Amino acid sequence: MVALSNVQFGKRNEDIRTVQKALIRRGRDIPDGATGLFGEQTRAAYRAEQLAQGFTGADADGVPGPTSLATLGRLTDLFRVDVEHVSANDGGRLALAQVSFTDPGDESGEEAMRRYARKACELTGMEPKFGVPALTTIAKRESACNHPRFRVNTTDTNARGPRAPDGHPRNCSRGATQCIPSTFAAYHQAGTASTPYDVVACMSATINYVRDRYHVSRSGSDFAARVQQADPQRSPRGY
Repeated sequence: MVALSNVQFGKRNEDIRTVQKALIRRGRDIPDGATGLFGEQTRAAYRAEQLAQGFTGADADGVPGPTSLATLGRLTDLFRVDVEHVSANDGGRLALAQVSFTDPGDESGEEAMRRYARKACELTGMEPKFGVPALTTIAKRESACNHPRFRVNTTDTNARGPRAPDGHPRNCSRGATQCIPSTFAAYHQAGTASTPYDVVACMSATINYVRDRYHVSRSGSDFAARVQQADPQRSPRGY
């Protein structure tokens, strides 16, 4: 068994050594070999593995997630995953066909983002003192605080797929914190709108996503530490 919480950048342990052996077996390049240290070489190798598994864009960032890690273990028959994380709200999960693309015209600007973020924290059980600044920073970087011009990204690698009712490729990132529809559906928070253009719904899905993908604690005390795009003290980085 490999614990997902152990396989993180900067850590050194036997779980990482096992994962490195699996990456090498899959043909991924780790020049120093299976040292047990998760450094830049391992992150690059893991990103190559994510790409080979079909992950794209920000999902292929070299950060192990439960799906890619479990697949790596299955493909190499070297380990199974002990997933130690807070999962998304299954009661709120949507089918992709249930995602709507109506823009309710929510407010923009930093103060509005703080207000929407407080509501998202309330709905998801995250402490506002951690969640509000983190979500506001993400919204500022991803959409200029929900500016109408930046509510949909039509230029990055996600901008593909059939046309959605809003006229843009279905897989485009949308909303204040820029969720792609499949991610929004998987991490949708019960009781929120079915469109990622709704700021509270988008932020709530983002909270559920980072808890799962980056193992952010329920309180959010490590939100900025684990998600660089949420940390105003570090340079922007897709999440």
